Amino acid sequence: MKKIKIAFFDIDGTLIDLKTKRISEKMLEALVRLKEKGILLCLATGRSPMALPDFKEVEFDAFLTFNGSYCYTPERTIFSNPIPIEDVKQLIQNAAEIGRPVSIATKNRLAANGTDQDLSDYYANVKLEVDVADDLDMVLGEEIYQVMMGCYESEYECMMKHIRHAKITAWWDRAVDIIPADGGKGKAVEKILEYYNIDKSEAIAFGDGNNDIDMIQSVGTGVAMANGSKQLKAAADVVCGAVAEDGIYYYCLEHGLI
Repeated sequence: MKKIKIAFFDIDGTLIDLKTKRISEKMLEALVRLKEKGILLCLATGRSPMALPDFKEVEFDAFLTFNGSYCYTPERTIFSNPIPIEDVKQLIQNAAEIGRPVSIATKNRLAANGTDQDLSDYYANVKLEVDVADDLDMVLGEEIYQVMMGCYESEYECMMKHIRHAKITAWWDRAVDIIPADGGKGKAVEKILEYYNIDKSEAIAFGDGNNDIDMIQSVGTGVAMANGSKQLKAAADVVCGAVAEDGIYYYCLEHGLI
């Protein structure tokens, strides 16, 4: 492994245990020690900027939100890739035809036209409640980075009918994030590496879901959590321990990163 200069981390199921809804002390220690070694720390998540956890002990250098559709540092925007409005409106129509509400995400707001159990539970995973908005038309006038909804794989075809510039990505079997067709965490990682002038061989990424596949394939060392999906583990360079077992901490320790 080449000297690592930057590390990308998914949040849910990677840094945070989905059962306990918290990050462990050993994982926090790993992040602090990586930072002390001069390694840049980047969150790479489907979450919005408003829903990022506050790890008070650690300052992250960059943030890849909405599965990479909006990327930034504390000082500046690095990459902005919204979904074309015509596709957003078509997605809302498609969802209505199968009886599903949707939540649309701008940089500063999450607004829904209703909710159901799947969408509410999806939001609960990140300790949020669905905001059913009465001004959705106004929100649609802003740049939309992601559409979220309760959705099973059997509904994917209906949801994507007539959609040209958006695609589904998912890390949970009861809901989806819909992002730009040319987007994803992998493209965002490339933008971050370009911004910092770091070669992919000097980057490492950790994830657990199918929406992390292109991310781990865009770095020199892609690490899947033991609790990750079969598809992700098949695509990874290596599998570390589960999030509940502080897998990242022990991987970093064993490989001399901390």
